[in-house]
Amino acid sequence: MIKHQRYSHAHQFKRANKALRKLRTYLGRVIRDIGRRIAGNDVLQEVFAKPISLARRVRDQDRRQRGPKVYSLHAPEVECIGKGKAHRPYEFGVKVSVATTHRHARGGQFVIHAKALPGNPYDGHTLATVIPDMEALVGNTLKRAFVDKGYRGHNATPDYKFRVFIAGQKRRVTPKIKREMRRRSAVEPVIGHLKSEHRMGRNYLWHRQGDAINAVLAAVGYNFRLLIRWLRLLLFCFLAAFFRPPQVAPV
Repeated sequence: MIKHQRYSHAHQFKRANKALRKLRTYLGRVIRDIGRRIAGNDVLQEVFAKPISLARRVRDQDRRQRGPKVYSLHAPEVECIGKGKAHRPYEFGVKVSVATTHRHARGGQFVIHAKALPGNPYDGHTLATVIPDMEALVGNTLKRAFVDKGYRGHNATPDYKFRVFIAGQKRRVTPKIKREMRRRSAVEPVIGHLKSEHRMGRNYLWHRQGDAINAVLAAVGYNFRLLIRWLRLLLFCFLAAFFRPPQVAPV
């Protein structure tokens, strides 16, 4: 593995592919050896069924193949998400949709919807499921939705065809909507806080159910943190007003 990485870094791809073929040969030998040793033992075959199946997927998968790949042995459901950024071209995990309120509430910028989207779907193809879930959670109809350029060509329902505004859009953009569009960037620091401070950046729960639970719990923890901070400030105001020394008028 070290040789393969060094050859790839030096752009010596023939030698890198040779080292990779050797690794696959070693893995195939280990799989066949384990299969011979557990032959006839039903208990051991049941125990080794999943690890051997995972090892065969790793050995047979190709770089250019379509469909799911194995990027992590301890979490086979992990997906490769292209970011398109120079400092971080890819992320490994599951795609999560995060929505916040447009106006800044008194307590802060609350998260109103967070949902894990397995399968690495196109961003624009998630609005058909996210918008109904958001309305069911909020209990009201969305007036307008502001999204980034990754949602171009979205599949929102026909009722929302003219309610979804994409960053950089020129048509149907009034001065009021242009001012409201500047608030779209308020969701970026919320995503950063969810990743760095509320364990959305690293999930410790298993399988896709764990991914879905972790996304919701991270948003709930973020909202509770804002509520506790707002209640703490409100308590300080009450205490300051209660323990204020009485003012005596001069005689």
